[in-house]
Amino acid sequence: MSGPPARVEDPSGAASPGGSPRTAGRMRSWTPYAFCAPYLVLFAVFMVLPIGFGFWTSLHEWDINLPAKPFVGLENYTDLFDPGSVDGSRFWSAMRATGIFTVFSVPLLILLPLLVALLMNGRFRGRNLYRAVYFTPYVLGVVVVGVVWQFLLDGNIGLVNHYLGLDVQWTTDVPAAWVALVGVTVWWTLGLNAVIFLAGLQDIPRELHEAAMVDGASAWDRFRAVTLPGLRPVMLFVVNTTILASANMFGQSYLITRGAPADQTKTAIYLIAETGLRQFDMGTASAMSFILAAFLMVASGLVFGAFRDRRKA
Repeated sequence: MSGPPARVEDPSGAASPGGSPRTAGRMRSWTPYAFCAPYLVLFAVFMVLPIGFGFWTSLHEWDINLPAKPFVGLENYTDLFDPGSVDGSRFWSAMRATGIFTVFSVPLLILLPLLVALLMNGRFRGRNLYRAVYFTPYVLGVVVVGVVWQFLLDGNIGLVNHYLGLDVQWTTDVPAAWVALVGVTVWWTLGLNAVIFLAGLQDIPRELHEAAMVDGASAWDRFRAVTLPGLRPVMLFVVNTTILASANMFGQSYLITRGAPADQTKTAIYLIAETGLRQFDMGTASAMSFILAAFLMVASGLVFGAFRDRRKA
């Protein structure tokens, strides 16, 4: 008769009823990858492969209506950097419009939500109602927001001009069109950033504020020395995501101003969609996308550098 199976000690000291230490160690080394495999597969299929295919498309004269898609190398990129080319002039005009919108919308989408969050962080009756009121516009889709504000801002029949007693063409003249686009975007997305800031404020230990008050610090001193440092990670996230979202603005311009006047409010994403989906020039549209992505990567790097904690460097 054979005896019981030998007990093999694993490297951690626990006995296992069979198998070898080498097999157990191999299984442990592959366990994290097994858990990550579903995400990695999805990431590869829906992120890596589309990015690779998009770059491959940008190297071709890719008209979706034609069977032949000749390889042109970097010609699509060089045309965009040629100030004399039609695509180049249109693209940099759209990049300029994107920059204008980003420069004016981002500060408002940082300062106003932070102010709202500071007010909502206090203790007063009905604060949950006020929080819901500020966040409610964000649950609306961009189509709803765009169509509603297109009628409200109409220069002839719009309620904005009617109730304010103005005669401003909010959707066809600049700078009024930029005021309209920035104002609508701030009204629409302010609530999300305010909620994120509010969560960050509630994560700051109250004992720090109490200690500062005991030391005689004023409200401004507490905000500067306690609140802002405590919000550094949240501020980094909000600033970075707001810049990326503003640089990718499309729906408001498409629905409210339709790029008017003379394509001055046509943003880069608007032009990319028009070039690829309306003119069927997917090669040029892909090249535009990668140039815009390169600018956004540089902007994100600058934001991370600006918020880097110098004390840990």
